[in-house]
Amino acid sequence: MQYQHTDATLAIMKRSPVIPVMQVADAADALAQTKALIAGGLTVLEITLRTSAALKSIEMLVRAFPEAVIGAGTITDEDQMQAAIDAGAAFLVSPGMTRRLLRPARRSPVPFLPGVATASEAMALYERGFRCLKFFPAEPAGGAKYLSSLGGPLPDLVFCPTGGVTPEKAKVYLELRNVACVGGSWMVAPSLIKAGDYAAVEQLAKEASALLTPA
Repeated sequence: MQYQHTDATLAIMKRSPVIPVMQVADAADALAQTKALIAGGLTVLEITLRTSAALKSIEMLVRAFPEAVIGAGTITDEDQMQAAIDAGAAFLVSPGMTRRLLRPARRSPVPFLPGVATASEAMALYERGFRCLKFFPAEPAGGAKYLSSLGGPLPDLVFCPTGGVTPEKAKVYLELRNVACVGGSWMVAPSLIKAGDYAAVEQLAKEASALLTPA
């Protein structure tokens, strides 16, 4: 049976060429990053659950920016998944998939984007109804050349490569027929956030949002 949120997942992936992967330190940082990214044209945002401020930030950002699609990343267990849903996350992203996580992921009330790194993992999730997958870690796992090679035997799968993606590599990925978007953090690099250079964040977001625009 096909995963119930396949169409919704694909719609989110196609909304923006790049999904920023954000790590937030506190509410002020979350607000500043989000304002800059949205001003730059990126409105699908993934907040990683790697800091104590993540869940509260998701809850706050969902209320503050209704025009954006705020999701939660690095989901590795059902408790994290439920906490993110309770905070208002509009989609969930996992670096991989386990037997224990599979059932709640399929039953999630919001789109769930599971991660894969190999053809076997992609085939296993395809058998369970998933058509939209995160390719992670993209560069260490083989990059655009490897992902392109999956397009022949697995033509029904659509990917969001994440992990080691740069602006230059993003362009290559986005040219692939089986890629709908990429995930990246270069526009919210720690050095920019530490310096409070949100103008640079906005500029990089503008450049990222234009990656699919013909020159």
